[in-house]
Amino acid sequence: MSVRAFRYGLEHEMAVTRRDGTFADFTSLAFEDLQAVVDVLPEDPADYPDLRVGDQGIKRKRWYVEGYERFDGAGGLLRCDPKGLEIRTRIHHSVEGAVAALQADQKALDAELAIRGLGTTVVGFNPLRSAYVIEPPLNAWEHGHRMGSPEERTAHLHMVTYGPDLNLSAADMDAAELVDVGRKLTHYSPWLVPLSFSSPFRDGAVWDGLSARTFERTGARPAALVFLGPDDPQIEADPSLTQEARLAAEIGRIEFKAFDACPDPELYGELLSLLTGLVLDTTLPGRRTTPDAALHQQVARVGLRDDAVHAGTGELLDAAAAALAGRPADLDRLGSLRARWAARQCPAEEMVARYAAGERVAGLCGSH
Repeated sequence: MSVRAFRYGLEHEMAVTRRDGTFADFTSLAFEDLQAVVDVLPEDPADYPDLRVGDQGIKRKRWYVEGYERFDGAGGLLRCDPKGLEIRTRIHHSVEGAVAALQADQKALDAELAIRGLGTTVVGFNPLRSAYVIEPPLNAWEHGHRMGSPEERTAHLHMVTYGPDLNLSAADMDAAELVDVGRKLTHYSPWLVPLSFSSPFRDGAVWDGLSARTFERTGARPAALVFLGPDDPQIEADPSLTQEARLAAEIGRIEFKAFDACPDPELYGELLSLLTGLVLDTTLPGRRTTPDAALHQQVARVGLRDDAVHAGTGELLDAAAAALAGRPADLDRLGSLRARWAARQCPAEEMVARYAAGERVAGLCGSH
């Protein structure tokens, strides 16, 4: 029975819709319009030990405008093209605490957006357009800045994707153990992500698959990232597996980045419990330093409908359950997740069904 204590955090990306339900993105949104919403939400100095503000000061609150920043030739901020909004929780000592914090902050955000004729929708991939075009092309300063890391180099990809960062850490994990966990989660990512799939639309129509986000993103960008201390050796990889922590609260953080954005925050809680079990597990042998892009693309099309994928996900649920013995709350959440798995459910399946029934889903108007 494990007594290891974990801490948890959630980072949740949302797309924006207008009052009539139409989808809004960098082609029709102004950064200033979304920032005006963030400006009226409360700022809490107690957030800062846990949350990074960033160089430009855009991330001063638990809510912030997510986008792609453009700079002048001397590195001065010119503009930020918005893709949507993000909510970040503080670090919590329980999964329940992180989920409850996200739900409360979502409620506050939605109320302020509604006043301005806006709302949020949760979808894993921009349903209208598959690419963000960098216009004008990067200048010399921007090129140097964006080529500084694999993640900066591929930052434009995130402009059409929406996903969470599910964070967990344990104080007694050293750098070697963190790297090993990161490699384990990277290896098993193709069998984890189908539980979250929520991007069945692409270029204004239903796509031939369940996660356009996974198809386009994972492999070029990390599945898992671990944050190490300044004296810990970094692993050279493209995309990155490790990163030097940018503030003290990040040291030791395991960040799983490959899930699609989930409409139900409770699903995030269930997935955090699954990740907890996989961190505690000592039986699973698979390890990879970078994600298997081809396998992710295959799984993105078929999800849990495929018997082999379904079986692989079931093996991970079994391993996590064994490792979570003595942790009843985590086991309860894992039980709920197992029920979704048994029914081969993911949010994308429901989204397609609603669209087929004629409902507006993620800004797209369905038709019979």
